Amino acid sequence: MAQQLSVFLENAPGRLNRLANCLGEQEINMHALFVADTSDFGVARIICDRTEDAVKALREEGFSVTTTDVVAVEIPDTPGALGTLFTAIADAGIDISYSYCLVEPVTKKAVNFCRLKCPNAEEVIEAAGFRVLGDSVFHGM
Repeated sequence: MAQQLSVFLENAPGRLNRLANCLGEQEINMHALFVADTSDFGVARIICDRTEDAVKALREEGFSVTTTDVVAVEIPDTPGALGTLFTAIADAGIDISYSYCLVEPVTKKAVNFCRLKCPNAEEVIEAAGFRVLGDSVFHGM
């Protein structure tokens, strides 16, 4: 499992900029960022190296922040690999609330972050031959 920040943002110029600068001023490194929006607000989902410090800094800056456990899965950066992962999850009857990916530049492996509604999701994923990454892998990157 990895800890993810969910930060609610008004759809206004400069809000995402302020979020990024707030974390940067505290020397908190974002490893993954995904922003979804509606007409009124957006949600920034962030994987960073110092989750607790990030929550504190963002709340002090007036942001609404929650933390969520997500499953971080290492997958090959090849066509079809993500589909294979999603097939294993679907075949186990597990619902994917949302998902986003990044490619780790050093290993050239992809990391997919999934919010899954299942207590044994990690076992299902590992049984399908994928490596689940713990939160500690993102610290000190």
